[in-house]
Amino acid sequence: MEEKLIDTLKLPEDLRGLQPHELDQVAHELRNELIDTVSRSGGHFASSLGATEMTVALHTVFDTPHDRIIWDVGHQAYVHKMLTGRRHQMGGIRTLNGISGFLKRNESPFDAFGAGHAGTSISAAVGMRVALNSQAPDRYVAAVIGDGSLTSGMAFEALNHAGDLGLKRFIVVLNDNEMSISKNVGALSWLFSRTVTGGASSRARETVKNLYKKGYIPELLYRAMDRAEEATQGFFSTPAMLFEAFGFRYIGPVDGHNLAAVIQALENAKLQDIPVIVHCHTVKGKGYEPAEEDPIMWHGVVPFDRSKGEFKGSAPITPPKKIPSYTAIFSDAVIQIAKQDPQVVAITAAMPSGTGLDKVQAVLPERVFDVGICEQHAVTYAAGLACEGVKPIAAIYSTFLQRGYDQVVHDVCIQKLPVTFAIDRGGVVGNDGETHQGVFDIGYLRAIPHMTIMSPKDENELRHMLYTATQLGAPAAVRYPRGNGSGVALDPELKKLPIGKGEIVRQGTDALLVCFGPIIQNAIIAAEKLSSDHGIECAIINARFAKPLDTELLRRELPKYDVVCTLEDHSIAGGFGSAVIEFANDEGINLRTTIKRFGVGDSFVPHGSQTEQYAMNGYDPVSISNYIARNARASRKVA
Repeated sequence: MEEKLIDTLKLPEDLRGLQPHELDQVAHELRNELIDTVSRSGGHFASSLGATEMTVALHTVFDTPHDRIIWDVGHQAYVHKMLTGRRHQMGGIRTLNGISGFLKRNESPFDAFGAGHAGTSISAAVGMRVALNSQAPDRYVAAVIGDGSLTSGMAFEALNHAGDLGLKRFIVVLNDNEMSISKNVGALSWLFSRTVTGGASSRARETVKNLYKKGYIPELLYRAMDRAEEATQGFFSTPAMLFEAFGFRYIGPVDGHNLAAVIQALENAKLQDIPVIVHCHTVKGKGYEPAEEDPIMWHGVVPFDRSKGEFKGSAPITPPKKIPSYTAIFSDAVIQIAKQDPQVVAITAAMPSGTGLDKVQAVLPERVFDVGICEQHAVTYAAGLACEGVKPIAAIYSTFLQRGYDQVVHDVCIQKLPVTFAIDRGGVVGNDGETHQGVFDIGYLRAIPHMTIMSPKDENELRHMLYTATQLGAPAAVRYPRGNGSGVALDPELKKLPIGKGEIVRQGTDALLVCFGPIIQNAIIAAEKLSSDHGIECAIINARFAKPLDTELLRRELPKYDVVCTLEDHSIAGGFGSAVIEFANDEGINLRTTIKRFGVGDSFVPHGSQTEQYAMNGYDPVSISNYIARNARASRKVA
């Protein structure tokens, strides 16, 4: 078997002695191996395919890890991992005890900055470059950001600061594939689509500059030519005008799949004495035809048949069709509600497919707004709509809503505006790991006055809660998990639920489980096991509301049992269980026992399956039943 060239490469420094045709071969072999590996393991796919040549160029031109490369998010960094000593670990990516699908500082010295949310790379790079000014001024710092991430306001705040500082040895590489996860929206995407080649302009600028330095061109003439050239470039190349207004030198656009061209552009960038933007045009999914044709579908994938271009078992990161996902149920409910009420609209922050709003958009295109990767704007935009009588549903992942917290407080809740937050991925989310776990939303929303927080026991109740929230006339949040529902029948008509009222779904005498959200299914499994194995009968409450609590129900039921537990798919610090304990304490309820809280402990949850994450935090059915069995038996002995 013929040895691959990449087999001879241990670290990026091995790239730097290769000839141009050998670098092209490396890129080809890396892309081919990436397709093979992800076809078996699953993971983020199309973005890394599109960044292959760009990644090889970056590690060829820069002395990494001495020079810093900061990747925005990490969807595009699988080839980076392969080049930096983790190639043979890619088969276990995103699995428990395997390497992360994102960048992690504690995983490799080549991962200069960890991130799972978009728009952070330029800010982090500015901080690093300023710190290195005194420590190691010879080092270069390069931030790699996609055009989708560049819609984030934070990215422009960082560009503004970098330009003001006039940072040297500071380069921003714009990976422009006209995509984030879904198709980009907004004026910026229109602006980038108008780009014209700037290669000749950049070369001419360098020639004139060199002649000036050698004394062949007088300073007065050089300054006049420089101003004229900038004015000409600004006229013909709108992105150049934009970035140079921030104080950056603009190079591009460059064909991001022409390795020699990208290397030349980066080498030119290193010669500049001000911050530089290198604008690379790439194709998301490059090199694998199905991914090129449908980069949204192939953004994140389960294992697939490479030759057929077909997924094994199910579509990428979606549940089987027999039992719909909570996200699918949500989108159907939005359509039903919006058809009944013309004032209802839906908002997404660059995640129409992830939140299910693409399905709503297909049916009601004028009622769905994609604002780009701008959660802060999404929340305040919803508040503005609500001021004028519109009923906005802001569908945002739990982990991403954190980014708009100030706006939730100031712009929605203080003004008591009727915005519904549909919080998808509430709870542990599986293989995306620490940065994407939705385990803090109850805690960060529960403290806000005027906020109502709901979570359903099943997909049918989700529909009613969503309808209830749109009818409330005040801020409301409905949280639901990633993954399948439980397969219950759906009521044809939507109904308004009584606010702050839970229900007893299982009678029992030995222990009480007060549950919030679909994680109640773990409690039901545990209760059935306790009944059959030990004769221990558990009562189960479906709380429905974390705020307001059903105080009447809790006041009546909590004192009855020797074993009392709460269960939530959320951090136990400040979560639903904390709310129950606070209530019991404030009311002076005379309990027979302390309240045991089941949920996520005081640590960030690593990547793995959701089932593994329940178990590692001790709120899987086995852990619940074992705890209750021990304590119920102990209370019987005491009795």
